[in-house]
Order: sequence, then C-alpha cells, then structure tokens
Amino acid sequence: MEFGIENLWAALLGYALGSIPFGLLLTSMAGMGDVRNIGSGNIGATNVLRTGNKGLAAATLLLDLFKGFLPVFLAWRYLGEASVGFAALGAVIGHCFPVWLKFKGGKGVATLAGVCFGIAWPIGLVYASVWIGLLALLRFSSLAGMAAALSAPFAAWLTGFEQFAPFLGVIALLIVWLHRANIARLRDGTEPKVGGSKK
Repeated sequence: MEFGIENLWAALLGYALGSIPFGLLLTSMAGMGDVRNIGSGNIGATNVLRTGNKGLAAATLLLDLFKGFLPVFLAWRYLGEASVGFAALGAVIGHCFPVWLKFKGGKGVATLAGVCFGIAWPIGLVYASVWIGLLALLRFSSLAGMAAALSAPFAAWLTGFEQFAPFLGVIALLIVWLHRANIARLRDGTEPKVGGSKK
C-alpha cells in the first residue's frame, strides 16, 4: 500500500473533522456543563443521553455520524478511491483521540457509522442494522456498537468493497479495545442498559 500525499491529506482531513467534540460543545452551549463529568465521562451520544436531554443526544449522534461521513465523501470526490480508507481512519482516530481534549474522546461507534455510509451505502446499511437491531433487542449500547463495528469489514468484503476491509478491520479492533471496560462489565453483569439506571 503506497502512502502518497493524497492519502496524507485525506488522513489529516479525517482527523480534523473527526476531532470536533460535538457532544461536549452541544451540552456546554445548552448550559448543561461538561459532559465529561457525568456517567462514563465520554463525549459520545450515549453519555450525552445520561444528561436526560434526548434531543441533545440525538443531535450528538447525527453530528458524530456526519463527521465520519463528510471526510470520506470528500476523499471519494476530490482525492480518489485510494485515499478513502485513510480518511476513514483519520475520522475515527480524531473522534477517539482529539488533540483539543488531550487525546481523550469518544469510542467511535457513531463516527464509524458515518464512515460506512460514506464508503458505500450497503456497508452502512449492514452496520446500522446490526447496531440498531442489537440495541433494540438487548439494550446494551456497548455490545451493539462493538458488534456493528466488527460487522463492517465483513460487510465491505461481501458487498464488493473488499479494498476497504483492512481499514474497517483496524477501526473495529480499535473500537473493541476502547470498550475493554465495558467488556469487563458485560462479563460481570454490571453493564448498564440504555434506558436503565446507571446502577
């Protein structure tokens, strides 16, 4: 795999857009303080939901999804197919490790959803189906997110976009690693469900 200047620009673009902490910005502008001081301390939509404001959580979800979609779309359009995977990596890494927040961000599930739709809608559809389906069935946000992330490289392979499977595989492994505390709680039976109490 050759790393040309277009790939570097794609990765930097992805990181710049992915690192925008929408969850933190929205809750701060709404006068709800620093979302990092509640729940899991995460800046993603699931933790924003713990503020009790479903509208802010939905807005965070959509904006985090969009910041994954946009750099991939721009890479397709202006930099070429070879740069798309690097834009995808940059976007998710930017969300998970934003320089503005001392490299402590979210876990990348919503941003990866946007990336998948940006690469190809069939991949995005598989991702969304696994994510939403498991979330509705089991109500564990972490488990649904990890399963969706792991489905992405397989979806890419099965739908004819196998050139992106390695990039999506790396992202999936990163997301699973970032959920290691959730995995421990799932194993111990202490992971909170969406809509349930933190306890």
